[in-house]
Amino acid sequence: MSSFFSSSSQSYYSSTSRDGKTDTHAFSEQTRTNPQGTTIRTAYKDNDKPVQYTEDRIPARNAQLEGSAGKDTSRRIEDVSQQEADKRYEEAMEDEYAKREGGA
Repeated sequence: MSSFFSSSSQSYYSSTSRDGKTDTHAFSEQTRTNPQGTTIRTAYKDNDKPVQYTEDRIPARNAQLEGSAGKDTSRRIEDVSQQEADKRYEEAMEDEYAKREGGA
């Protein structure tokens, strides 16, 4: 069994002043991946409101996704070849065109 670990982060901050009022927004996200799955942690601050934190965990394979809202959603990760992916895309596009033309 191979082991791996990946980590990335990004942050944004903006401040806008207009008519004597300043709006500030800050967002930070950290993503960590290991053999057990991926964890995404975010922090968001809007003006003078308290910081809002969330943490989402995505298990590595065929397990449950637990979001910050406490809801569980089944999630399946599927490996497909490029040829199979292209075929699925073409079928989806044909269905979409048929819907738009009133054929489905």
